[in-house]
Amino acid sequence: MNIAYGIVAGLLALFYLYAGVAKVFRSPDQLRPMMAWVDRVPLPVVRTLGTVEILGAIGLILPPLTGVAPWLGLAAAVGFVLLQVGAITVHLTGEDRQIALNVALVAAAGVNVWLATTWL
Repeated sequence: MNIAYGIVAGLLALFYLYAGVAKVFRSPDQLRPMMAWVDRVPLPVVRTLGTVEILGAIGLILPPLTGVAPWLGLAAAVGFVLLQVGAITVHLTGEDRQIALNVALVAAAGVNVWLATTWL
């Protein structure tokens, strides 16, 4: 189970690290082709979401890897489930309505939650 957790958490961490860094450092014009919702949300909220994603990616990997507060891996995975539920809501209330990636991320984070509970 630890190997499975590491694989799923690693893939999620890579995705969220990339997405978070993009949200923190790119301009709205650079984000718009990837994220149609960026015009409907104030820029400080986009930057905050990016920071949360970066911290969550670190939380998925570092605590279980070091053995220091490994429950933070579970907390990060639960946080990503909640984040994606919110993202699905934003997409469905907007014009883009493309939620396939968000559904896949909810599923992956849900699997990660389950895997984290097996070794805690």
